[in-house]
Amino acid sequence: MAVVDRGFQLVINAGCLVVMAFILCVVFILLASVHDSGSDVCVNGTLRFASYYGDHMVLQKSPERAVVWGYGPEGAQVTLFVTGPINHKPSAVTVTKGIWRVTLDPVDAGGPYNVTAAFQGCTATLTDVLFGDIWLCGGQSNMYFKTSQIFNASEELTLAAKYPHVRTFMAALNLSESELTDLIKVELPWSVPTASVVAEFSAVCWLFGRYMYEKLKYPIGLVQSCWGGTPVEAWSSSRALQRCGLEKYTDSPKVRNSVLWNAMIHPLLNMTIYGAIWYQGEQNADYHQDKYNCSFPAMIDDWRMAFHQGSEGQTAPLRMFPLYVQLSTYKKYSTDDGFPNIRWHQTADVGFVPNPRMKKTFMAVALDLPDETSPFGTIHPRDKQDVAYRLTLGARAVAYNEEGVHFLGPFPIQILVNNMDISVTYDQAISVTLSKDVFEVCCSDIKAVCGFKSRWVPAHILQTGLTSIQVFATLCQTSDEVAALRYAWKDWPCDFKACPVYSSSRVLPAPPFIINRYPEKEDVWKS
Repeated sequence: MAVVDRGFQLVINAGCLVVMAFILCVVFILLASVHDSGSDVCVNGTLRFASYYGDHMVLQKSPERAVVWGYGPEGAQVTLFVTGPINHKPSAVTVTKGIWRVTLDPVDAGGPYNVTAAFQGCTATLTDVLFGDIWLCGGQSNMYFKTSQIFNASEELTLAAKYPHVRTFMAALNLSESELTDLIKVELPWSVPTASVVAEFSAVCWLFGRYMYEKLKYPIGLVQSCWGGTPVEAWSSSRALQRCGLEKYTDSPKVRNSVLWNAMIHPLLNMTIYGAIWYQGEQNADYHQDKYNCSFPAMIDDWRMAFHQGSEGQTAPLRMFPLYVQLSTYKKYSTDDGFPNIRWHQTADVGFVPNPRMKKTFMAVALDLPDETSPFGTIHPRDKQDVAYRLTLGARAVAYNEEGVHFLGPFPIQILVNNMDISVTYDQAISVTLSKDVFEVCCSDIKAVCGFKSRWVPAHILQTGLTSIQVFATLCQTSDEVAALRYAWKDWPCDFKACPVYSSSRVLPAPPFIINRYPEKEDVWKS
């Protein structure tokens, strides 16, 4: 009986050994698979990258130096390796206050690379990393507007997979009352484009990146951080708002000062980027409208400074925020001045950019792209292709210093007045369609500045020349004189691509303007 029991026990022991061996094999296989996938092999996650670094990402190419950072055990010596077509010299750094940070040597455009952080046998690796130019896309709902919602969406989504070197990333919508070091959450991690990915991504951002890739022929990284229905104050730091006398406000959460700067922009400052595009202003047509000529330029200045400092000088300040979209349209036949005023304030009340107050910037005019039947509301026009194309013209000329790129629409350089007959000379050859009311004059019997509430009457176009337009005001009284001239000063000034004045090629619309005669404007007004 004892022999039987001993044999039975041996069988049990042998079975246990087999089971244990099987379990160990499974564990080893799982560890090996984790290591092969390039993921964090530290069991407790003590070494990791910041939230907006990941597989398939784009890092800023040379001559700038990409900044890479993450988290690790205090005092640990972390070494960063960049391996791929060209292996680069490892960089070592000590973890301080739980964070490690490395500024890489310049890397030429291309890839793919692996970027590995390591200490004491613990590694975290980013795979399929490309080096190229990174563009940040910010603003409100017209920037958030999805590619699946635009005209010809199915055609655009079919093309997405043909641009594997244009990579996308989206920050999640979050608020914070204080400046954060990292994003609270990521909505879309870095991704190789597919129809399903691009469908949910910003149309303006995606189209801009795709068009720029076709020109540059090297990787483009697109970082979307925007939120519909938000004013410029929410995206601005407290120091920028203080410059404009804007104190704390307690409106709805996403309208409060600096809450989106704190949660969705400040965390990105450590990343080296090439530039930013911006589409916002609709909310400010009703919210601190009269401050936008200060708050918007102040935000640009502050972002430039902050991204430059945050990236240890790698993000070029004057190139960082070069591109934005002037407001399109909202209410047809509206007499409200909200949208026209914001369009003017978007230029710091100059009428065009670049200008001395807004240096090295570009504005894509969009007031000639209305969409009366948009199922998403007229405030959301579906033609984002033209918006993105006009942005690329500005990017090529202003951000990439490409010569010979025509990127600005016509703007007046001289206004010659003879009673009610006004001759407007532009800074370039123009293409003109006759109109009876898109030009307006301010009729006044005193020599004073005309404001938005002054008496404005239509001035119809009589004739045109190569660079000039003659308009005539018939509704002014004989005792009045022309005290100011304005153009396209309406929420909805014209139908689709049918404004009166364009560049000679009819590609670029003239921006709206309001030019006063008094105090004397000797550089523009002539009698």
